[in-house]
Amino acid sequence: MTRFLAWLAREAPKGGLAEIAASDRLEAIRREGEYFRDLSFATISGAGSNGAIVHYRAMPETEKRLEPGTLYLLDSGAQYLDGTTDVTRTMAIGEPTQEMRDRFTRVLKGHIALALARFPKGTTGTQLDAFARRSLWQKGLDYDHGTGHGVGSYLGVHEGPQRISKAANGQALLPGMIVSNEPGYYKTGAYGIRIENLVVVQPAEGAEREMLGFETLTLAPIDRTLIEPSLLEEEEIAWLDAYHTKVRETLTPLVDAETAHWLGEATQSIGSA
Repeated sequence: MTRFLAWLAREAPKGGLAEIAASDRLEAIRREGEYFRDLSFATISGAGSNGAIVHYRAMPETEKRLEPGTLYLLDSGAQYLDGTTDVTRTMAIGEPTQEMRDRFTRVLKGHIALALARFPKGTTGTQLDAFARRSLWQKGLDYDHGTGHGVGSYLGVHEGPQRISKAANGQALLPGMIVSNEPGYYKTGAYGIRIENLVVVQPAEGAEREMLGFETLTLAPIDRTLIEPSLLEEEEIAWLDAYHTKVRETLTPLVDAETAHWLGEATQSIGSA
């Protein structure tokens, strides 16, 4: 994914890149992996207004080019012998508008709120769903899909019984369960935003009651050009900087020099120029 994002940063500004060619490039990179077996679902590759269609599927007659001043949403994953992936990133093509930055940052705030959540044993995903929506709700905004679904290991990419959504679900989150963390925002006819990592439920230490929390598994840069730092709290900035530090330190030894150079810039502290 990081090799693809570095490639996209080089190619998109040249113009001419469209949705299918972009997703094909990512699939080709994935297929180079030793344990790769297949995609875990059909890639959602949506540029501009197509990104606002939650379950969009790029076709020759519908695909759009990645034009300057637009957003590109890419939701993809693969089946590997050692696990199943599902990751969404939204990238600015050229200079984003202030509205795009505001909406993206509010989605990010929801993503971080869920990533940092601590909750008592017995809590369900339904009880946590509002964590991811609060910043959007404050501006009269929302999204019409669940915040998280269960994921199996070399199994189903949408696998129950656990999930995080408004819909009632009586299944408590248990240690070892993997679930997605994927709040979003969609402006019909304009653009879509989603930030998705997979997380695993883990025991949380140092509490009076038996508590649980999430460990983030997915490691890939989040587009800093779409973040409005003034909207972030100190704790949120700390999470983002720590996440990007882990991404950089973990992935740099695994990628080529050109990608490593891009990764170093893409994972700088949010306070850096």
